[in-house]
Amino acid sequence: MTTPFDGKTLVFVGGLHRSGTSLLHRCLAAHPDASGFRETGVPEDEGQHLQSVYRPARAHGGPGRFGFDPGAHLTEESPLVTDESRERLAADWGPHWDLSRRVLVEKSPPNLIRGRFLQAMFPGARLVMMMRHPIAVACATRKWSWSSYSELVEHWLVCHETLIGDAPHLRDPVILRYEDLVADPDRVLEAAFRAAGLAPHPSGLTVRSGINDAYFRRWSGRRWNPVKRADTDRAVHRFEERVRRFGYSLSEPRRLEVPAEPVMARSLAASGV
Repeated sequence: MTTPFDGKTLVFVGGLHRSGTSLLHRCLAAHPDASGFRETGVPEDEGQHLQSVYRPARAHGGPGRFGFDPGAHLTEESPLVTDESRERLAADWGPHWDLSRRVLVEKSPPNLIRGRFLQAMFPGARLVMMMRHPIAVACATRKWSWSSYSELVEHWLVCHETLIGDAPHLRDPVILRYEDLVADPDRVLEAAFRAAGLAPHPSGLTVRSGINDAYFRRWSGRRWNPVKRADTDRAVHRFEERVRRFGYSLSEPRRLEVPAEPVMARSLAASGV
């Protein structure tokens, strides 16, 4: 099978809104052998807004909601996996890349649950997914959504559990944690560069501690608001066990462990975490 990008390595970055995907995309695209989207005029230079083949997240409910729509989960069985679709994506995305570079990077949050589709469309494409604490994602996303905190945590779980379920069908997905990236950028980015077939490249990122602290304070401040307290308590009661499988905790937010999910544990171990 030939594709419009034969001879190139396509790297698809995914992760829920406010999970650090934009930061990861910028770091990868800054490599001298890579190209990413910039100054496109669409939100966060996301490829989902620059193509005419599949529906973007907003068509499935938007941030904090899209993963609940079964239609947002695309696989190799999608009727969109055609040569015509490949040509359309090439025509849509090609003008936004420097095609003289050998690695082409695209970032969109729904890539988190569309890896099977993307690798079916472009055999040999690599997937780098970013994960961030569900409390931070829920608090940061709530301003864009009418969803409750417990609904946003549930959405976080649905999307990441879909990724884990897809993993046996994916080619060597790389899963990184935002908390690890900001703690030791170059060490964690080395795994992303390696996945793309790129030599390590200094990120220039300034390490910041307590990256999620403001969100944890907002979550823990629920005692002053009975409605919010009931909502977050509901999330802890319903979802704590499932969240802990990913190495996080709702009841002890600063607790960060090795995930019980084997796919994630292997990926994090490979990145030196």
